[in-house]
Amino acid sequence: MSGAVNFKSCGSVLVTGANRGLGLQLVQSLASGGFSPGKIIATTRNLTGAQQLQELAQKYPNIHIVTLDVVNQESIEKCAEEVGQLLKEEGLNCLINNAGINVAADFHSVTAEKMMENFHTNAVAPLMITKAFLPLLKRAASTGASRTMGIQRAAVINMTSLLGSVELNWGERADTFKWYPYRTSKSALNMVSRCMAIDLEPDGILCMAIHPGWVRTDMGGSQAPLSPEESVASVLSVIGGLTEKDHGSFLNFTGEQLPW
Repeated sequence: MSGAVNFKSCGSVLVTGANRGLGLQLVQSLASGGFSPGKIIATTRNLTGAQQLQELAQKYPNIHIVTLDVVNQESIEKCAEEVGQLLKEEGLNCLINNAGINVAADFHSVTAEKMMENFHTNAVAPLMITKAFLPLLKRAASTGASRTMGIQRAAVINMTSLLGSVELNWGERADTFKWYPYRTSKSALNMVSRCMAIDLEPDGILCMAIHPGWVRTDMGGSQAPLSPEESVASVLSVIGGLTEKDHGSFLNFTGEQLPW
């Protein structure tokens, strides 16, 4: 049975970068899949440009849209405050750090600016966002009925990439995507995930990184083998079934362990 059914007993899920691609699909699948959590908080940098997300929110009353620019600390803190007012004493059960960009550049075209841009969005932002939402995550972890690690208690899910694996970047794989900014930012996110897992464990907050597969989105391109629906169905199944054994892990969308 799909682990996604466990979202039914999850009070709240927050998805960053929910206006397009995988983020939008995550919100849609959570709202319409028959296993919807109590509250779905969808963040977007630009509300006026998030037409599809607004249409979803009109259709499903448990979707709450909140503005968030993931590379702006003031915006992060304001978002955390707004979400705190929405969730009150319940706290936040599941934070999905999904927002990301791909600044494609090979060895010849890469610049320091391109590296820093990708690093800030993909690695630094999830860390800063998790720090800002920690009080809400701790509240959920301490007040919820479940004592088992997972989304029913409190969890931080970082959407990473297979391309961030240092071990797998060799041979044929290395020749296909020579993306210095993107690859290194996802490697950094993997380390951030592992570091946060150590620090969040005493509070009972699960933390892990998951690769959603190569998906046909604006970022993934038309050649990708997976549709957003296929990817998200598998990702939600894996996330919903996470327990203590998955704390600090780097998993594929199939649930398999990936090499760091």
